[in-house]
This record gives sequence, structure tokens and C-alpha cells, in this order.
Amino acid sequence: MNADRLIAFTQALVQYPSPPGQEGPVVERVVQEMHTLGYDKVWIDSHGTAIGLMEGARSGPTLLFDGHCDTVGIAPGVPWQDDPFSGKIEEGAIYGRGSADMKGALAAFVYAAASVDRTRLAGRIVVSASVLEEVFEGGALRVVMDELKPDLVIIGEATDLNLNRGGRGRAEIQLETIGRPSHSSAPHQGRNAVLDMMQVIEAIESMALPTHPLLGPAIMALTDIISEPYPGHSVIPSRCRVTYDRRLLSGETAAGVLRNISGLPDLAGIKLNARLTDGKHETYTGASVRGVKFFPAWVFPESEPFVQQTLQGLRSAGLSPKIGAYRFCTNAAYSAGVAGVPTVGFGPAAEADAHIVDERLKVRDLIAAAAGYQGIIEATLGA
Repeated sequence: MNADRLIAFTQALVQYPSPPGQEGPVVERVVQEMHTLGYDKVWIDSHGTAIGLMEGARSGPTLLFDGHCDTVGIAPGVPWQDDPFSGKIEEGAIYGRGSADMKGALAAFVYAAASVDRTRLAGRIVVSASVLEEVFEGGALRVVMDELKPDLVIIGEATDLNLNRGGRGRAEIQLETIGRPSHSSAPHQGRNAVLDMMQVIEAIESMALPTHPLLGPAIMALTDIISEPYPGHSVIPSRCRVTYDRRLLSGETAAGVLRNISGLPDLAGIKLNARLTDGKHETYTGASVRGVKFFPAWVFPESEPFVQQTLQGLRSAGLSPKIGAYRFCTNAAYSAGVAGVPTVGFGPAAEADAHIVDERLKVRDLIAAAAGYQGIIEATLGA
């Protein structure tokens, strides 16, 4: 593998701003690199995901490497040390938005798949640079998987070069309290929906949540609140809505999560509606990703053959990975949590490196990840 070209390609990807719905230029750059590296087939699907295919010499399973190419934005008012899309190398790290989450892993996929000896492989390698992951986990990956029917999936989200066999899921929950309007000079004649919501929030904040030995605790985080009418000129608000980000554990269902909220004993007498958010996002190609925002958690046992194969492959590449799980939600919520396809996570950088100011990725970890992906290919498809 040409490490210098891998590094330069990663820098180039970082230099393309690619917030959700605007990934077109970076997708085209991935396609260009796949053609240059000699992929057997390269295309862009209906939802804008770049896909590259490498065929082994003999038939066998399809191994899919998925890395999203969209990134979060740049928070206003929080200065970076330098241009967040510079892609420059400083103190041994590639600097810029998306370097750690997760254009470095995507670049390493692309180069690893092109570097193995395909005459020794039984099966095919697919690399996808998927879109919209930051706003709808698994939505674009579903389209890829429907077309290619992979038998095994690698998610390249950050693991600090460790191996993840599970991950927490995510649900976006909207709660609404219904009050009764009145003039604010006579609040006793109405029912203040904001005050009711304050009771709801207090009950939720003290609610016991489950925990999992691998995935850790479930989380319920308040992310926004608004009342109606707004502004409330001399009117007691009759509606109040909040959004909660609920981090899910394996086995949790949408109905169960909502039932646990609606059944809180301290909320008797409050008119409360609880539902999951309906998501709809448009890709840069004009296609839509839509559905209820419930992305299930997933766990595979350590004895799962694919977990053991990938572990063997990483060790053969000179790495010493620990086995763990993602604490955030990834596209594996679909590949593993919905589709049930054996899935693991392996990537450079740590979870804490994602979405931060002055995001960066160590060059040595980028190169180690590419070697690890090669090891995984050889361990799973080697004939």
C-alpha cells in the first residue's frame, strides 16, 4: 500500500466540506480515486452513495466496508486554530472537519481493498461512501445493502483501533403537553403547558434507566424545548414540546421506551403526548431518506465467527485490539440492528475525537487502520 497516496487522499477528502445533503463533490472524489486504483466496478447509487466493488478470484461471501462521507457542521462562535477544511498535517496529525469522523477511515477502506492480492480471495469486497449518516443512521446504507446483499459488514467509525461487537442505538422522542390558554393577567383561568412540561422533565430526569454490561447505561438527554404560542404576548401557553435524545440498549423497543415515559406515576392529570419523531431528509441527488427515528442497538457475542475472524485479521496486521462497543449510534443500527447481518466496528481515532473543534487524526493511526482492514479482508475472504 502506498502510504503517501493514502495520506494525500485523506487530506483531499477533508478539504471538501460535506454536510448532510451536500456530499456530491466528496463522493465524486471517492469515485475518481476508486477508478484510479483499479476497482472492478464503481458507481453512484440513487441516493448518492459512492460504491466500489473488487472481485476475488473465487466465489464467496460479500464483505461490505461502510464509511459515511457527510460530517457535522462548524459551530458558530467557537474558533478553530486554523481553517477547518485545510487538511493540513501538523504534529503528525491530519487536521480538519471529518478527519476523525470519518473520512480517514473511508480513505483507508478504499486503499485497503485495492491493495490485497485478489487472486487469493474467495468472495467480493464492497466499499461504500454513504450519505446522510449524521442525520439518519442507516438510511442510505439500507439502499446499498438492498442492492448488494452483503454477508458481512465492517463499520469504520472511530474505535481507537479496537474492535467493537456492539453499539448503542438512538431514538428521537417528542413529548407534548396540552394546557389551556388564558390571559396572563389571570393565569388561574388557564393551564400552563410549560409548567406541566417542567413536571414531565423533572420526572424523566429522576427516571431509572437500564444498563448493559457491554453497552453501558441508557441515556435520556433533553435537546430542545418550545412553547406555543411563541412569543407568548399576554397569553398562558397552551402547548409545550420538547425533544429527547434517547440512547438505546439491545432489546429495547419503540413501544417499550414510550410506555416507560407515559406510565410515569408523577404525571397523573397532565395531558401528555409521547411519540417518535418522523424523519425525512433529502439527499443531494434528490432522493429521500425517511422513517421513524428509532435506530436499534445491537450486540454480537464474542464467540460470533465474524468477530473472531476480524480479531484474527487485526492481530495478523500487528495490532492488539481490545473488544468493546460503540457508545454512540452508527450505520450498524441498520446493518446489525435491523437487517441482522454480522457486523463489527473498527476504525482510527477515538469516539471523543468526533464532532469537536480542531478535529484531527493521527497519521500513524490512519496507516494502522488501513493495515487492519487488509488483515480483516485476508482473514475473512482468504482462500
